[in-house]
Amino acid sequence: MDRSDVISLITVTTSIDNRGVPRKVEQSKQVYCSVSSVTASEFFEGGRNGLNPEYRMTMFRYDYNGEPIVEYNGQRYSVYRTYIGKNDMIELYVERKGGTNGTANHG
Repeated sequence: MDRSDVISLITVTTSIDNRGVPRKVEQSKQVYCSVSSVTASEFFEGGRNGLNPEYRMTMFRYDYNGEPIVEYNGQRYSVYRTYIGKNDMIELYVERKGGTNGTANHG
């Protein structure tokens, strides 16, 4: 499998600044993966459940630690489903969705 695409896996946490105000802080790490379109059945089944599936991203399962946001080609996506496959691989199924494109402090 060709894993020549690079994505950023993003975790958002909340910390308290020096004035006691909660701030969202993003932590990002880059990983190599293979990006492909979702299948037609995944697309239609997702649509029936209120989702907007766009991509399947396949990577080593140990690179993924439950990050809810993926950035790919300058766009942000939400992870709505994962699948652990053969040979220590995991598939992330992502959709573009409001709420993942907001700005936050990068940490």
